[in-house]
Amino acid sequence: MKRNDFFSRKIKIIEKTLDLLYPNPNNTLYYINEYTLLISIILTARSKEKKVNEITKVLFRKIRTPMDTIYLSIENIKNIIKNIGLYNIKSKNIYDLSVILINKYHGVIPKDISILESLPGVGHKTASVFLSHVSNKYVFPVDTHIHRMMFRWKLSNGKNVKQTEQDAKRLFKKKNWKKLHFQIISYAKEYSPSQKWDLKKDIIYQKLLFNNLLKR
Repeated sequence: MKRNDFFSRKIKIIEKTLDLLYPNPNNTLYYINEYTLLISIILTARSKEKKVNEITKVLFRKIRTPMDTIYLSIENIKNIIKNIGLYNIKSKNIYDLSVILINKYHGVIPKDISILESLPGVGHKTASVFLSHVSNKYVFPVDTHIHRMMFRWKLSNGKNVKQTEQDAKRLFKKKNWKKLHFQIISYAKEYSPSQKWDLKKDIIYQKLLFNNLLKR
């Protein structure tokens, strides 16, 4: 089998299965507007989404704009988010980011990925996830779940997230990136977790195995 045919068969099986399981994938993060969405994404770093959603339902009663955050103070933010990982640095980043948004961007979050990445607490993944929600820009955010699935499906070598993102963008059609981002994350959590992975319950893995598509 030619290399292109090998990967196209693999991609077809993956996308068809994901479309059957998650025909209308949605974001499950709690947020109210673009500003609170960015804050929610920042808070998920090394933290469980479920826990973040519990905290943001309290936090967003107090802050909905950068100005709200300035008035609230770092210490108050810290007290609200103290039950999630890295809360000290996250509270400072949220405050500092809000100051910059007010002083440089009139409180509006820029839609330019390079500007977003320059903001405190906003790395490439956070910026990509944010843009995938609020713009028509073609981005394919790769988190730990997508990184794991790309490696298990033998679509990337697993060396680093940057390489995985490049491989994902090369292999999947651009028009499907946004949908696939949500679908793969949902699938990874439900059928192919990092801990206690049951091969027999991993539908896509079994299909690829059956079709002899898990070779390099």
